[in-house]
Amino acid sequence: MWAFVLSFAVIFVAELGDKSQLMAMTLAARYRPLSVIAGITLATAVVHAASVALGAVIGVALPTDFIAVLAGVAFFGFAAWTWRGDELSEGEKAARRTTTSVFLAVTWLFFLAELGDKTMLATVTLATREGIFGTWLGSTLGMVAADALAIGVGILLHKHLPERWIRIGAALSFVVFGVLLILEGVGRL
Repeated sequence: MWAFVLSFAVIFVAELGDKSQLMAMTLAARYRPLSVIAGITLATAVVHAASVALGAVIGVALPTDFIAVLAGVAFFGFAAWTWRGDELSEGEKAARRTTTSVFLAVTWLFFLAELGDKTMLATVTLATREGIFGTWLGSTLGMVAADALAIGVGILLHKHLPERWIRIGAALSFVVFGVLLILEGVGRL
């Protein structure tokens, strides 16, 4: 249960202000939100399953104290990445104009966008230390919830919700998680 809660919270925060949220808002402005959410869910479930598998393999190969410190340092990198922010590329903007199946287009777009993204890397990091199923389910639902929030609230409040403050809050959350992980890892040494 802890793996689920932790993964949900970390990935939800990581997704705030991410390009995936920008894509979700853009796609939902043109297509039915249900199709967009379904595509996001499938792509996220597949990418995060691969991330958890990779994290589980790394977790078995390395000592847990070292992993905690390494994960804490990685979270500082995620904080910097979040602070910098993301923008949609022209290809990602063009995907909203596709005439093919919305579900397949959204699924493929999100699958490609998430490969190597901070949420994927955060999921790998979490899976090195936490339960595999809980991490997968929590990270998947955390990302879908954050993107659903972007679709539901973001469209209505985009003009009133300063993106800069969202990025700052998410970045500071990563710093806090990073410090806690490093302290946990150093405390065991």
